[in-house]
Amino acid sequence: MQWLPSIRTKLLNDPYYRLQSTAEIAIAADLGIMIDVNKAKVDDWLRLPGLSIHQARNLVQLCEAGVQFCCIEDIAAALGISVQHLQPLAPILKFCYYDETLTITSCSPNTATIEQLAALPTVDLALAQAVVQNRELQGAYRNLVDFQRRLSLPGALISKLMYYLQF
Repeated sequence: MQWLPSIRTKLLNDPYYRLQSTAEIAIAADLGIMIDVNKAKVDDWLRLPGLSIHQARNLVQLCEAGVQFCCIEDIAAALGISVQHLQPLAPILKFCYYDETLTITSCSPNTATIEQLAALPTVDLALAQAVVQNRELQGAYRNLVDFQRRLSLPGALISKLMYYLQF
């Protein structure tokens, strides 16, 4: 297959290369190329074989208006085409959910006050006080692992807190 290296090179070097076949889609997927359908721009959609500029613009306009695509069936419905028509594109389509109203405020447990820590989701006043007290006794937290270990926090709580803490 003499053409494979040249397609791989094109895919790696040209972010606007328009895929021509399911074989190229498979190669792109192997290279880790993905299109986040809820953040895609017109140029991203135009990389996909079989999509017109009109369809690409419609998808972008829907996303800009707040429509979230959760699955390939949503895209098919938005375009008025069959799911079977889009199914070959599935290996490089990434469906992520974004909450544009959610603002994540983060803080450093090494400098935050009790009030700032208590304002974080899942942190009550007792935990905020424990964070500050432990910091004053044992010094700054090195990282999330050190933070969890020193405070003996369960993994489930750390998985929620890790988005809000900066070390």
